[in-house]
Amino acid sequence: MNQKELLLKTLHHEETEQVAWIPFAGVHAGSLLGYDATEVLQDEEKLFQSLMEVNKLYKPSGQPVIFDLQVEAECLGCDLVWAKDAPPSVAKHPLEGTEDLETPCYCTIPTKESGRIPMILNVMRRMKEAVGGTTALYGLICGPFTLATHLRGNDIFMDMYDDEDAVIEFLAYCNAIAMKMAEYYIEAGMDVIAVVDPLISQISSDHFEQFMSEPFSKLFAHIRELGALSSFFVCGDATRNIEVMCQTKPDSISIDENVDLFAAKKITDKYNVAIGGNIPLTTVMLHGTQQDNMKFVVDLLDKLEDKKNFILAPGCDMPYAVPVENTIGAVQAIHETDAVREILKNYVAADEEIEVELPDYGHLEKPLVEVFTLDSATCAACTYMMGAAKEAKETFGDAIDMVEYKFTIKENIARCKKMGVPNLPSMYINGELKFRSLVPAKEDLEAAIRAVMK
Repeated sequence: MNQKELLLKTLHHEETEQVAWIPFAGVHAGSLLGYDATEVLQDEEKLFQSLMEVNKLYKPSGQPVIFDLQVEAECLGCDLVWAKDAPPSVAKHPLEGTEDLETPCYCTIPTKESGRIPMILNVMRRMKEAVGGTTALYGLICGPFTLATHLRGNDIFMDMYDDEDAVIEFLAYCNAIAMKMAEYYIEAGMDVIAVVDPLISQISSDHFEQFMSEPFSKLFAHIRELGALSSFFVCGDATRNIEVMCQTKPDSISIDENVDLFAAKKITDKYNVAIGGNIPLTTVMLHGTQQDNMKFVVDLLDKLEDKKNFILAPGCDMPYAVPVENTIGAVQAIHETDAVREILKNYVAADEEIEVELPDYGHLEKPLVEVFTLDSATCAACTYMMGAAKEAKETFGDAIDMVEYKFTIKENIARCKKMGVPNLPSMYINGELKFRSLVPAKEDLEAAIRAVMK
């Protein structure tokens, strides 16, 4: 049985002798050949070469062709800010600040000739020919709620309270785009369509059922009718939404380190949905040693009582600078679990003590808004929580202070531990947790700030 067959059996809910493995190497793929994120996401040849290097080094069961949630948004008029070591982020939302959701772009559906789509489709076809017999290929599309947020900005969160019917109609439009993108990618040879919608972690299960259940159910049914498999990919603390996500009938769900994998698997098993995850992106993959990565994989597999319906993967898009030896160590732990367990039986990870000084919250001159993120440049949920904080800063000006702490920096990992930050993203005001994995509405955040003003 080759690696592709291993993954397909897992997604068809069959027993396997070994767990399937998917390295979500987006811009990290470029780092393997010295290409930065702007190159690997815009140049067909550099993207193809980088993906082939991932395939050679990391021996995947499944592999994404591109990990960029801004492809569709760019086609629809969103301005992007590009970075050397991360996917682009949306800098301008065409529908932000408008009175309603009526707009000329409302009827626009990207075509195979729009934006970077032709380049992506070419790489998909080339990858299918080169490795499609041994590796399942993933086409990643932007989920309807995250796409709606790219277009509308943080206003979408208030819309869900103020104009429910308009939101339902708007999400139907965004879902039509997702369905069309799935068609393009399946036609280009993709075995699995991953609907990546990180902002699902930022809403309640009630709002999910009200606004998201119908479009996602329709989308996964459409993918199934087209003969492909599906994954519902969500980042952040989506714990409260795992069950309602399962009810939309994806073939699999992918989660990150914010979610308790073992608790989530009990839910997904109830619905016979496969689950993928969740090697920590920063503390283990980026900042850990090769032994740390090997040990994490072995320990996870040892704790997992039932490995049916399980796919091992990083929690989300791998950071650009993950050391290649760390991922190779994870691969070795999958293929040689018993030998690696023996090698590491006496290994204890070094506890790097980094001293951080917290503000004197009891004696602040003005309110302090602290946003703890994975990285607002790469994590969509973090982007929009940080966007809410920036909007508050514009409203209050010098009357408040605001700072972001990115978890990709070692000192900020230590700060999170000292503060007891439960999940990312989270927002604190004067040292107190106010918004946890939930993008605040403008009025709610402003009220929370005014409550602590002297």
